Amino acid sequence: MRVLVFGRTGQLAREIGRADPSAVLLGREEADLRDPEGCARAVAARGPDAVIVAAAWTDVDGAEAAETEARVVNAAAPAAIARAAAAMGAPVVHVSTDYVFPGDAGPYAPDDPTGPPGAYGRTKLLGETAVRAAGGAHAILRTAWVFSAHGRNFVRTMLRLGAEREVLRVVDDQRGGPTPAAALANACLTAAAGLRRDPALSGTYHYAGAPDVTWAAFARAIMEEACLPARVEGIPSSAYGSAAARPLDSRLDCRTTEEAFGLQRPDWRAGLGDVVREERGGA
Repeated sequence: MRVLVFGRTGQLAREIGRADPSAVLLGREEADLRDPEGCARAVAARGPDAVIVAAAWTDVDGAEAAETEARVVNAAAPAAIARAAAAMGAPVVHVSTDYVFPGDAGPYAPDDPTGPPGAYGRTKLLGETAVRAAGGAHAILRTAWVFSAHGRNFVRTMLRLGAEREVLRVVDDQRGGPTPAAALANACLTAAAGLRRDPALSGTYHYAGAPDVTWAAFARAIMEEACLPARVEGIPSSAYGSAAARPLDSRLDCRTTEEAFGLQRPDWRAGLGDVVREERGGA
């Protein structure tokens, strides 16, 4: 299966490249999501068997001040990509987010009512709608709290701060499922292959790690795994200033993903161990 991936240096795209060395990863210089029609031309020129949209505008706070720009990247570009892929019969796996929900009543099932409270979630929800409207085989894969040994993510930040500080103040009233990027990469490839075999599997799915935890509990697990002495002090979201509202309960119900593609929720604790070892040069 010839897979075309939008994204190359991001943590998910890098893990897809590891899992499938034959995948073609497109960086910004080859396909800039700020140029939707250019992205469509990239699909048409390469004629893939499947497309994975692994790149996005992910600056949650930045989207509040630049929603128009975020909408181009998160909605207009996936729309153009999905239309180009549909024209050649190639399924699309579009990675989305738990932020499309209000974030106050998880765990959310794929067909639960959406209602993003912020610009980032609004633009991602528009992207989902556009991918569905393109008319081709597709899997919209919502995920949460993605981490790896690359790029900017919570685990890497905690490892750095845990080595520098005695006390870390981390939000303890937001709950979700940390997701290893390596496991998410496998899920994307599995969904793409499944859609190639059976386009009727098209739909919206959830894939996040287990067990569900708070950010503070996750931070404590990181300190323990890395043998760092920093103490984690739980704080309320109200004490953590940010431009965008964060969901208090973004847990995702992933049962339909297992039924359709045989993908069980990954244990983030195992993924955390892999990331810590890689960060320290053991992988």
